[in-house]
Parts: sequence; C-alpha cells; structure tokens
Amino acid sequence: MALIRWSPVRDAFVVQSEMNRMLDEFLGRRVEGDSPAVWQPPVDIEENENGYLVRTELPGMKLEEIKITLTDDQLAIRGEKRRELEQKGAAYHRTERVYGQFERVFTLAHPVRAEAIEAIYRDGVLEVSVPKAEEAKTREIPIKASR
Repeated sequence: MALIRWSPVRDAFVVQSEMNRMLDEFLGRRVEGDSPAVWQPPVDIEENENGYLVRTELPGMKLEEIKITLTDDQLAIRGEKRRELEQKGAAYHRTERVYGQFERVFTLAHPVRAEAIEAIYRDGVLEVSVPKAEEAKTREIPIKASR
C-alpha cells in the first residue's frame, strides 16, 4: 500500500469546486471558465413500463418560444428565453436571471410511438409524455408444466 501525503489546500479546492458545480446546477446554469452563463433549464425524466415523462422548468416562456422534436431515438427540447427590455433611467442592483437560447437532447433507451407523443405547458413547466412502442414493453411469459 502506497502512502499519499495529505494536502489541506488541495482538499479545500476540491470542496470549493464541487460547491460551485452544485450551486450552478441548482440554479439551472452552467459556467465554463470565464464564459457567460449558459442557460440549461432543469429536467426530470421519469420512466415506467408504458413510457417516459419529461418535465422541464421553463418559467416565463411562451409556447411559441419552445420547440420539441424527435429524431430516431433522441428527444430534443429547444427554445429561447428573451430578456425584457431594460427601462431607461432605471438602476439595476442585480441581474441574476439567465436568458438566451437553450437545447436539451436526451437519448431514449427504448423504441417509442412518435405519433402518440403529447406535450402540455402549464405554470412554467413543460410536460412531454413519450409512450413506448409495444415491442419495448415488458411482457410476462406464461410457463407450462411438463407432463
């Protein structure tokens, strides 16, 4: 067994980096280096035997700003959250809300029925219901007793 020298400074940097990543993820944004924040709305994907339910938080967006596509086994949710016009003469003390284009693409593990996909946008949450194809559903096979 090799001995590894403990470095409290290295551990502090690791903790700080992890805390920054978790905070950025919680706020729905990703910051890479010195680049501006890229908006990635948070998504929950639930799977059951009948299909997938994809919930995406898109507060303040209009239906015409959101596009959903299915190509092969990839479900894509795209859009653009536009910034409201700034008021002339107003003094902004903080501007933390993130704006701009986003794209979230998810690979689905099972074949789906593209013609039966439904989407509902309510209270700033987009819900996309993606039913699985019949061949992707689990079926129980009966066992016959031998004689």
